[in-house]
Amino acid sequence: MPDRLPPLTALRAFDAAARHMSFAQAAAELNVTPAALSFQIKSLEEHLGTPLFRRLNRAVELTQAGRALAPEAQAAFETLSAGWRAAQRTQNHQSLIVTAGPAFTAKWLAPRLYDFAQAHPEIELRFSAALRIMDFNRDNIDVAIRFGAGADPGLYSLPLANEWLVPAMLPEMAKTMRTPADLANATLIIDQSIEFLKPRANWQAWFDAMGTDVRPAPGPSFSQADHAIDAALAGLGVVLARRSLIIKDLAEGRLVAPFPYALPVNGRFRFLCHKGAEQRPQIDAFKNWMLQKIQKTAHIATEMNMLEPSAP
Repeated sequence: MPDRLPPLTALRAFDAAARHMSFAQAAAELNVTPAALSFQIKSLEEHLGTPLFRRLNRAVELTQAGRALAPEAQAAFETLSAGWRAAQRTQNHQSLIVTAGPAFTAKWLAPRLYDFAQAHPEIELRFSAALRIMDFNRDNIDVAIRFGAGADPGLYSLPLANEWLVPAMLPEMAKTMRTPADLANATLIIDQSIEFLKPRANWQAWFDAMGTDVRPAPGPSFSQADHAIDAALAGLGVVLARRSLIIKDLAEGRLVAPFPYALPVNGRFRFLCHKGAEQRPQIDAFKNWMLQKIQKTAHIATEMNMLEPSAP
């Protein structure tokens, strides 16, 4: 039995037939005649020295050898297709596909997109807002903005601004607040999306770091951070929000932080792409634009008193 791989066209024919379990449908997918496809599969079987399909009256089924080969062949062609798309993207300097979570997309990226479009009209920017971690090759992604404390092996990873939490509310509501203890009488909005962080990053952690004995009552909870912030903007209550997601609201006065005591968290957003891809013109332009926008609101952090997080 030869160790060398058979012709790629024969493997492609087998992969299509194994996925469809039909020579006719596989031939249509590959735009060849059924006779040509059958010839390719026959040559593959001769190369292997054993049948890959049992030919039935009006159907086919995989043999033991075919069942062993089918998943590996499909995975190999998917990997090859992903690699080919990645290689094509290195030659494309006009489009940029970015993935980020829904909250970061809604609260940080979307309000600033007009500025990027004005500064870089030559770049077609597209977004994929998703909570799941997307694969750069499989999902055709150029840049990912991800939040957390984990490492990013094999990727170019640029940590963005340090993250912290601060109570934020409407200006009218802030007028009724004299001391942090007054928050105990307010509706405290809960952002469930950061409950995974250690040390804990929630209302109780903020009150503990402040040195108060307040035990906050449960308030309305939201699984996504942007929904929690929108609830505060609607006047529902006070949100303990992440810096990156409310910095624009604070800078423009839609929300205020009457008690400028911020709780640092063990997590931050990172700018990710394939190693070496950060030098591609459109990725470099997007990265520098983000850093410039972050710098524009950096002064707000200097107005905050950073608390010492309590034990987990």
